[in-house]
Amino acid sequence: MIKLRYKVLQPVCQYFVHRRFCSKEVRVRFAPSPTGYLHLGGLRTALYNYLYARNKKGKFLLRIEDTDQTRLIAGATESIIEDLEWAGITIDEGPGDFGGSYGPYRQSERNQIYTEHVQMLLKNGSAYHCFCTEKRLELLRKEAARVRQIPKYDNKCRYLNAAKTKELLDKGTPYCIRFKLAEYEEPLRDLIYGDVSYNVSNSEGDPVIIKTDQFPTYHFANVVDDHLMAITHVFRGVEWQISTVKHLLMYKAFGWQPPHFGHLPLLINADGTKLSKRQGDIGIRHLRDKGYFPMALLNYVISAGGGFPHEQFSKPTIQDMNELVGKFDILSVNSHPSRLNPDLLDEFNRLEIKKLLNHDPTADLLINKIQKLVMETYPQENLDLSSLHIKNILQWSSQRLTFLQDLTSPQLSFLWIKPNACYSNELNKEQSMTLHSNLMSCDFTKENLNKVLKDFAKQENIKFPLLMKALRAALSGLNDGPGVAEMMNILGKQVTLQRLEVYFKGNITQNETEQLKYTS
Repeated sequence: MIKLRYKVLQPVCQYFVHRRFCSKEVRVRFAPSPTGYLHLGGLRTALYNYLYARNKKGKFLLRIEDTDQTRLIAGATESIIEDLEWAGITIDEGPGDFGGSYGPYRQSERNQIYTEHVQMLLKNGSAYHCFCTEKRLELLRKEAARVRQIPKYDNKCRYLNAAKTKELLDKGTPYCIRFKLAEYEEPLRDLIYGDVSYNVSNSEGDPVIIKTDQFPTYHFANVVDDHLMAITHVFRGVEWQISTVKHLLMYKAFGWQPPHFGHLPLLINADGTKLSKRQGDIGIRHLRDKGYFPMALLNYVISAGGGFPHEQFSKPTIQDMNELVGKFDILSVNSHPSRLNPDLLDEFNRLEIKKLLNHDPTADLLINKIQKLVMETYPQENLDLSSLHIKNILQWSSQRLTFLQDLTSPQLSFLWIKPNACYSNELNKEQSMTLHSNLMSCDFTKENLNKVLKDFAKQENIKFPLLMKALRAALSGLNDGPGVAEMMNILGKQVTLQRLEVYFKGNITQNETEQLKYTS
């Protein structure tokens, strides 16, 4: 039976953690299995480990748990690393070029280490060889289902004597190695959930720690690696909480001091259902390709999971990584499921675009990105890609659009494609100059522009639809799109007047244009 007392041990936990900090550098790890790609749940786990390590001036390790060789996906490890780096989560130690003094950092390269350590448990009587066949184990499962009991191993081979074990080994009988569970009465001190008590031996048989293929199971390799890599704190999903009790028994069997544990609550969808890896829209690569920025995604994740002052989320604001590190507090992480709101993610992305735009170095990066996107979308066109024009468009779009890619949609092609220069006979010279002057002195809001254009058409006795057709051609060269006043508002005064001058150039000479500018 599980007993949870949420948050009741916070003062105890604070003392417990402080005492550990005084004597040892904080070391945390993110240990994904390359059987899939990084998704929101994995990113949340990596982020909280990273924030804790940086907040305590510690180290963040990446360990690849690839012992399940049958489910590996080619390229998954590289993809996970790329997604972490994209998110700004820097790795201090890990596989390949990351280096470190505690490697190898791939479990598949640590088999000799596991073989040596399982011998320690066999020698001290905490583990044993199990020769039960898969057929026998399947019969046990069927019998448990028949009598409506929880399926579990009956620990038969635990009671084999040394002579019988040796005989079976000498015959080459296939075997796995199991760990002897014992009753565990001391509660797990969870830094997020408080005390957690669970008598694992009541509901489970002795777990396999070395499989018949001689690869370790997650439970065994996890304990050995965390100890040998000097991990001080383990933060992982709450679904591993019950398994942690088994891990603590293994630490005790080895005679090792366990790390501190904190289990992160479930991430759930807006409708309360559990996130699933099968949901394509929670994959980090999918979210990247869609156009979300790294800090938008990180702020979204922490807005659901806690770990920060509550008032931070009363109104969505974008925090950079240094701000998140400085404010992070593991004891403030929610102990209830964390509900995600996709609309909030869109809001964070708009806020991030706005924030990037307000700083010259990052604004230049945005402008370069827009230039590249537009040139890729309209490679054969005469484009307006001046920095000032792009910055003005970004200012306009930051309140309306979620993704930079939205700016290259066909409906907004007029933003970038310059209409072909041609002579217009809709307006004579005097009318062209009057319109230019009126627009020059006009406040470029949609409402004001509509009024100016209607007043001009009435004053000059020009049919309003014909005027709109001429102006639309001058501004975009398109037959449809946003209203002319809205188009002018989006393009801004400078670009609007430039395009009108080009279109009506047969009516207004360069000297007259300069005179209009000077007079205005």
